[in-house]
Amino acid sequence: MDYSVGCDIELVQELLGMSRGALAEASGLSLPTLNRWVDDASRANAQNVEAFYAFAYGKGVRLNAIKAQLYREDYFADDVNVLFHGSKSGLEGPISVQRSRANNDFGKGFYCGENFEQSAMFVSRFAQSSVYALAFARNSLSSAEFKVDSDWMMAIALYRGRLSKYACAPELVALHNRVESADYVVAPIADNRMYEIIDAFADGEITDEQCRHALAATDLGNQYVFRTEKAVRSLRVLEHCYLCEPEKAAYLHSREESSRIGRDKVKAAKREYRGRGLYIDEVLDEND
Repeated sequence: MDYSVGCDIELVQELLGMSRGALAEASGLSLPTLNRWVDDASRANAQNVEAFYAFAYGKGVRLNAIKAQLYREDYFADDVNVLFHGSKSGLEGPISVQRSRANNDFGKGFYCGENFEQSAMFVSRFAQSSVYALAFARNSLSSAEFKVDSDWMMAIALYRGRLSKYACAPELVALHNRVESADYVVAPIADNRMYEIIDAFADGEITDEQCRHALAATDLGNQYVFRTEKAVRSLRVLEHCYLCEPEKAAYLHSREESSRIGRDKVKAAKREYRGRGLYIDEVLDEND
């Protein structure tokens, strides 16, 4: 287990103004156990790790939020980003694009987000989930960057197999080449709610303008998609961050509330922009 438990014990002590003995007693753990963790003299078992982090979270100590902010400050530079990767069961071995599925937003790649909470939200329903903080040095890598517009909508629909009937359309060929030639992609995050909206556009149920405004109403921030081995080699793991059960429950509640608000915004956007813009068969001529 590669979490920074020892350092976190010392930080929690300082934040709560507790001796290690008092911390051990309050958290239900033994003092020798905490001492061994701080001295890195033994591996922490899962049950005890959960007890420690759940205790700290219950006392209002938001370790992960603190760390995310500190990492942003420590690595603030024009050519470096701090990113977060939500993992269902942990990373094994070197980061590689080959372990991902091909039908993701932009095909195979290593996916990260700019926001810790958003990254945690996507994996919090899984029992062994956690989040990695990473430093990304852009160096001389090539990128394809998107915003909430028709290109982004169509790129996601294309890579998720929703526009196969238009595969030869020049606009889609150009989008595909744009992504395939990039080491990494920067684009708005899409979730299941967004896929439903994009599917409605791909099926000709709503216009591109309705789709764009509905998607803009569900803003989740940007994702970074590392598509080449050269790109993933530019990443350095800063820390493996533990998600305790109370923290995961809070993220799931926050996501549920955000989804509810987002659904209402989508309905309003569809109504407000009804009849405006172009349908998919007007944007793409399948005979091209």
